[in-house]
Amino acid sequence: MIHRFFCPGPLSAGASVVLPDDAAHHATRVLRLRAESAVELFDGAGTACPGTLLSTKAPVSVALGAPRPVEPEPRCHITLVQALASGDKMDWVVQKAVELGVSVIQPVAAKRSVLRLDGARADKRVAHWQKVAVSACEQSGRNRLPEIAPVCSLEHWLATASGGWVLAPAAAQALRTRAAPQDGRICLLVGPEGGWDDAELAAMRVRGIEAVSLGPRVLRTETAGLAAVAAIQALWGDY
Repeated sequence: MIHRFFCPGPLSAGASVVLPDDAAHHATRVLRLRAESAVELFDGAGTACPGTLLSTKAPVSVALGAPRPVEPEPRCHITLVQALASGDKMDWVVQKAVELGVSVIQPVAAKRSVLRLDGARADKRVAHWQKVAVSACEQSGRNRLPEIAPVCSLEHWLATASGGWVLAPAAAQALRTRAAPQDGRICLLVGPEGGWDDAELAAMRVRGIEAVSLGPRVLRTETAGLAAVAAIQALWGDY
C-alpha cells in the first residue's frame, strides 16, 4: 500500500517539496518509512502526485513524479449541517462524511446540543476536525479536502440559508421520493441527540427547508446524516 500525505500545492512533476510537520512526523515517526519509500502527495484541490521520500531527517522532503489526472468535482455537492454532538461523535461524523464525499461540514449549536463550544474552544475543535478530515482523505484516496466551517449557532446559519432538507423521523415524505436538485447542490440538516426544538423546525420551514425521513426507524445523530449521505450518493451521486 502506498502511503498518502496531504501537502498544500503546488505539486508538479520533478519538484522537491518539504512535507508539513504533521505529515513528516506521521511518515517518519509513526509509519517509520525509510528514504526511497514510495509515497503519494495530494493538495486538497484534486491533484495527486506519486513521489519518493528523499530523507527521513528534517526537513523531510519528497521528489515528485507526474501528477495523476485531477480528481473531478463530485456529482453532488453536499453540505452537511450537523448539530454539535457530545463525546467523540463529531469526530466520527467528520471522518465518515469525508469518506462518503461530503463537500462542506457545518457544525451548528442547537438548543438541545449537549456539547457547547465558543471562542477559543470552538476554534481549537474546528482545527482538530480539519486534521480528522485530512486523515480521512489520506486513508480513503480522496484528493479534494472538504471545508470544515467555523462553529456557529443554528440561528446564525439560517440567516443566509435557502432551501435544503432536514432529517425528521415523523416527516410525511421520504428522502427517496425527492427529486435531485438540478444544480447538484444538496444541503442536509441533522439534529443533536435530543432532536430539534419545535421553534428551530419552524425557523427552517421559513427558510424553505423541507423535512424528510429515512424510514421507520429513529437513527442516532451520528448515524442519521451518514446514512442520508450514503443514500444521496446512491440515488444521484458517485455510487
